[in-house]
Order: sequence, then structure tokens, then C-alpha cells
Amino acid sequence: MKYFTTTSKASRRAVDCVIVGVYKRGKLGVGAADIDAASKGHIRNLIKSGDVSGAAGRVAVLAALPGVKAARVVVVGLGKSGGLDAIAFRKAVAAATRAIADTKTRQILNCLSLEPVSNCDPYYLARHTVECIGDALYRFDQMKSGRKKPAMPLHTIGLAIAKRGDAAKATRGAEHGDGISAGVSLAKDLGNLPANVCTPSYLARVAKKLASGNGKLSTRILNESEMKKLGMGSLLSVTAGAVEPAKLIVMQYKGAGSDKPVVLVGKGVTFDTGGISLKPGAGMDEMKYDMCGAASVIGTMAAITKMKLPINVNVVVPAVVNMPAGNATNPGDIVKSMSGQTIEVLNTDAEGRLILCDALTYSRRFKPAAIIDVATLTGACVVALGNHRCAIYSNDDGLQDEIFASSKSSEDIGWPMPMGDQYALQLKSNFADMANIGGPGGGSVTAACFLGKFTDGMNWAHLDIAGVAWRSGAQKGATGRPVPLLSEFLLSRAGVLP
Repeated sequence: MKYFTTTSKASRRAVDCVIVGVYKRGKLGVGAADIDAASKGHIRNLIKSGDVSGAAGRVAVLAALPGVKAARVVVVGLGKSGGLDAIAFRKAVAAATRAIADTKTRQILNCLSLEPVSNCDPYYLARHTVECIGDALYRFDQMKSGRKKPAMPLHTIGLAIAKRGDAAKATRGAEHGDGISAGVSLAKDLGNLPANVCTPSYLARVAKKLASGNGKLSTRILNESEMKKLGMGSLLSVTAGAVEPAKLIVMQYKGAGSDKPVVLVGKGVTFDTGGISLKPGAGMDEMKYDMCGAASVIGTMAAITKMKLPINVNVVVPAVVNMPAGNATNPGDIVKSMSGQTIEVLNTDAEGRLILCDALTYSRRFKPAAIIDVATLTGACVVALGNHRCAIYSNDDGLQDEIFASSKSSEDIGWPMPMGDQYALQLKSNFADMANIGGPGGGSVTAACFLGKFTDGMNWAHLDIAGVAWRSGAQKGATGRPVPLLSEFLLSRAGVLP
């Protein structure tokens, strides 16, 4: 994708499409006012007739306007004047893009970036533009037979700026948005693939391919024999009943010399039946998304390599399939983790924490500056936060605040959640060092407390993304979250945000 910035008026650019906005009560945005003047009141006339509206998300596509060089003008409603924030801006860009998704548009100029958007400078307006256009144009049709619907041949995105001094910030925002968009698309692809394709071995091949030809990135894959030698009894207990072999994927990106790395650990259960504690059949197809934590950290690695960030980042993915079988782990079995701690497995459907605890212990060897695990871990998180925010847990208030701030800046929003001994006590076992579940109350919190037992001495955070990693219903599909949040965190850590 190519990008350009311009201080030219919206009516003067000969591109395939210009995006402008109007507010409620007929107020024209900056770009719309210029288009209206050049076309001798065309937009105002359409507002009077009701064909153009300032209602948020309402879109009209206008072609061949007199006095306007662009082939199309997309007019999108922005809602109440003075109420435009980053969320509304992103929704407007996405709605405008979807309206022309089936056209042969090759160049887009976004003039919504001229509007006053609260807490957004030219960098974030450009980044949000590129990310939202990428998200709106994403298609997953690689598993469908027959002739594929042609994609929009978009190759250039223009960003309207108020003054030339904003060009450098906007250009950097577009470049970073391009990298993040690529990472989100990869995470979506991995999540949307069926479990008979996206196996632990498939994830390993994707990770190896990312490192191919990239001198700063290396990938190592550990097999079950190597994990057994390391004492990963907890991880291997989950995959005991599966035919597909487990893999431990280890990726290392070296962009900052000998600095301590940030380690991202992603839950990679490529299909979760629940094991012997079998899930209900309804909706079980969505358990292919139980590897979205893995998809998001691999997608984040793709993003930072494309952005060439000056930072060291490691990714660790325990990739398994959780299946019932004659040799599967039973409820009540006791397993020994890599840390030496023993775990009574009261529920084999609480398997994500069993693979993550060994991956966290393994990650100690990297002496991380910070370690963040990402997992579709609990239905209790969905009950607590719905499908809007991921849960942010940490043993360090500073790290939790840092991640929360990154979630707000990126508009991939999370929410700080509590931990404490009163919750950890729910994991007490009569027969082992701990149980893998803590009862019905505070299930997302007790899951975090379980992982916390393996992170002593590390600057650690846990993101429960069960509510945000995918959508159900008619729009079913992976979201690619929290790639934007993680990318923002790493951009900040790398010191490259303007």
C-alpha cells in the first residue's frame, strides 16, 4: 500500500474516491463544505431532500459531481457536532469504506482527518484510517470453492492534513497502521481457519515462514519429546488424548541489541472439546477460536517485524488440541508442571491455564523485561465484561496501567481487573499444590490467580480475551484483537511514538 498526505482541498484531488463528513442539523464537515462549494450546493440540496444525513454511520455515495475532480464522493454521517471521538471516527471510516468495497476504487482520500477528533493527533488519525480501511476490506474466502469475488484494487490511501507540519506524523501513523493491519489480518486468518487445517503443526509452519528471510527474527519449534524432557507435565496432560501432536513455538525478534525482551505468550488450543469434561454440542464449532491468543501474538510479531521496531520481543505459543479419549486426562488426575508444582485437574475444560503455566515457566529463561500472556481463557470474563473489553490482570500496578493506557490509545480497549489472596484461596486442593479451577465465583479472576502462581519474580500481566477475540452470529469471525493493543504497547516501549 502507498500513502500520501495533502493540504489540498477535497474537490481538487483527482482520486477515485474522497471521504467527507456531515454532522446532524446539516452542518458540513471541512471536506464536505469544500465539495459543496465546488458543486454549487449539491450536498446541501441532498441534505434537504433527505438523501444525505448527518446521522452517525449513514452513508451516501455520490458520483461525478460537477466541479469535483474525484470520481466518487462518499458522504458519511458523523452525528452530533462536537461529539467526534476516536471510536466515532473509526466507525465513520469503516462505514464509508464498506460502502465502496465492491467498486474498483484504487485510491482513497480521507478528509475526515480534518475534523476535530478528541484526543487524536494526525498520527493517530492516520493510523486509525489505515487500520479501519484494512479491517473493512478484510475477506476470508480461502476455504470457498468456485470463483472468488474480486477484492477492491486499492493501492493508495491519502490523508488530508490541516498544515504541512503534520505530514511527518501522519505518514508515520499510516506506516504503523499498515503494519498493525497486516498483523490483524494474519490473526484473523489463523482464527477463521477450521481446526482440521489450523493444527498445532500448521501454526508452527506459519511461525517458521514469518522468520524465513528475516535476519532479525528466528523461530524454533519444540516437539512433545523435548517438552517431556523439560518436565512440561501440565501442558502434555492437555494433549494426552489428541492425535495431533503438540508444539511449543518459540519466536525471537532482535531489534535492540542485548536489551531484555518483552515476552508474549499466546494460548494455542487449536480446538477445544473440553476433553473428558466435554462441552455442550451447541456452538462447539466456535472452539476453533480457542487459539486466538496464539493468533494474536503471532500477528503482533508480524506487525512489529513489518514496522521494524527497535525492541526485542519473544513469542511463546503452547499449541495443542484438547480431545477426549481412552488415554485422556481425567477429572481428579494430578499432574506435575514444569515449575515442579502439582495440579489437581478438577475440570479438563479449564485447559488453557494448564498449557500457559508451563509456557510461562519456560519463558523465565529469557529474563523478560515484561511478560504478557494472552488467552481466550474463561467464559466468566465474558459475563464480567461482555464483548467489548478484554480483562487486564497483573502482579504489577505500573504494568497494568501501561497496558490499559495502550488499550485506550489504540482503541482496542481493556479493563483493569483485581487479583488477591482471597481469590487464590479458592484454588486450594486437598491432594495437590493447587486445583485448576476455583469454583463458580470470580472465575476469570481465579484463572488469573492460577497463572500468577507461576510468575513470581516476573513483571507479568494476563489478558483474558474470551469476549473480544471473535464475533458470533451473522458476523461470525475472528476480530484480530488484541493485536492493536499489543502493538501500541510495544510501540510505546520501543520509544517510537511521536
